[in-house]
Amino acid sequence: MFDLIKQLFGSGRHEKKTPGSGRQAKDRLRILLVQDRSSVAPDVLSVLRDEIISAISKYVEIDKAAMEISLSHHDESMALVANIPVVRWKRTGQ
Repeated sequence: MFDLIKQLFGSGRHEKKTPGSGRQAKDRLRILLVQDRSSVAPDVLSVLRDEIISAISKYVEIDKAAMEISLSHHDESMALVANIPVVRWKRTGQ
């Protein structure tokens, strides 16, 4: 299972440049494949991603382009896996 996720999302390397259209298309395809295998509607993961960004952004600045959210299956259970690069912590009260 880990090999599948590793193939879908790469080895954890993140590009510093803004992804090109080819990279964006590849990322979208990966997300669709994971969603298809998890039987979760694409709009549900999209809304979940937006809400996670909103909640976390109150406290930290994040790299949204490098953020990855996926569902993984292991036996009878499912896990939400989030890789959210933190740029910096925000001061309290912002």
